Amino acid sequence: MKLLIKNGRVIHPVTGAILLQDILVEYGRISLLERGLTAQVDQTVDASGLTVAPGLVDMHVHFRDPGLTYKEDILTGCAAAARGGVTSVACMANTSPAVDCPEQVAYVLGRAKEANGVGVYPVAALSKGLQGEEPTDAEALKAAGAIALSDDGCNVDNANLMRDALILARQLELPILCHCEDTSMVAGRAVNEGSVSRQLWLEGRPAIAEEIMIMRDAMLAEETGGRVHICHVSTARGVEIIRKMKKKGVLITCETCPQYFTLTEDEVLTQGGMARVNPPLRTKKDVQGIIAGLKDGTIDAIATDHAPHAPDEKARPLSRAPSGMIGLETSLALALTRLYHTQKLDLPGVIRRMSTNPADILHLARGRMSLGAVADLVIFDPDEEWTIDPDQFASKARNTPFAGMRVKGRVKYTIAGGKVIYQGG
Repeated sequence: MKLLIKNGRVIHPVTGAILLQDILVEYGRISLLERGLTAQVDQTVDASGLTVAPGLVDMHVHFRDPGLTYKEDILTGCAAAARGGVTSVACMANTSPAVDCPEQVAYVLGRAKEANGVGVYPVAALSKGLQGEEPTDAEALKAAGAIALSDDGCNVDNANLMRDALILARQLELPILCHCEDTSMVAGRAVNEGSVSRQLWLEGRPAIAEEIMIMRDAMLAEETGGRVHICHVSTARGVEIIRKMKKKGVLITCETCPQYFTLTEDEVLTQGGMARVNPPLRTKKDVQGIIAGLKDGTIDAIATDHAPHAPDEKARPLSRAPSGMIGLETSLALALTRLYHTQKLDLPGVIRRMSTNPADILHLARGRMSLGAVADLVIFDPDEEWTIDPDQFASKARNTPFAGMRVKGRVKYTIAGGKVIYQGG
């Protein structure tokens, strides 16, 4: 299979260059990057007026498969990814049963082979059953195909367990992805502790609950020499902790999500459970802190924490609605709208945080625009305006607080392994 992409503005996220180039793809890999290419090919894509970038790598998604497939499954999750320009996803382990043994890793990889070509990379549980008590067999999980360990959805309250995991993960070169919220401070609480929680007469999830655990895990990484990744950072002070630890040489990386640089806790007042997410939407000051962390490189990656739920679940009262929102089909548009079009980041900076950096953190050979690289590509119009309409989503779920929002930047083609897996209007 040979594919020729003509006349595109090609982003090279490592160097930061944007060049007018054609791309020849042969047998799933980039074979030529030049202007004026001609070749006998099976398919030609005219990218005139469009931008071509490495396919996005979403290092934090929940596909609910096995066990909760009425919310989402691997096939529909991959279809949603393709619509959003995402060609690689890291699936979290909090399924039913949890992905805490080699057999469950094999199940995820097997189901992924039935999907559309999006790369599905299992993240296995750090503790058995996500209970935070007994470690999983990290070596066996890696051998089965797990690319990282995480109890995401749950904080690992047991510091000794986390310390041991960091020591072992250093030996195995297996990333540890941490959901940082002290359980005793947030259990059963739906919204950020602040003005909105007071208006609603609800106990809130305080920012300090996240920040304490970020500091603990950063200190454990410093003490062990291990490498730790902090998931979905949502507070300005959390960013500052990570910034200081990086300056000390601690091996720490982190991600944030579009909701944390776009929305504030006030969204809960109008959208109720639809705006409930863990960690919660925070304050305007926190949004500003997240953007500052993206601008100066403290925040390495943008992920979605794609968390599908059924409509009747999200329609429950705020205190009983499940936490989470979907994001695969809107993440690039939101990042372009809130970061690129507001001149917070340039285009290579956005793409680097959504492709190259997460791939590097997870040790994946993805997110590159170079000869011989796997031809995972997204072609998009950074200036096209459109309105987010969940009824058009490929995901089974519709739980997004961004419904009806006008955004700027639209995916036109998604290519995985040299094959066009999505073509938009």
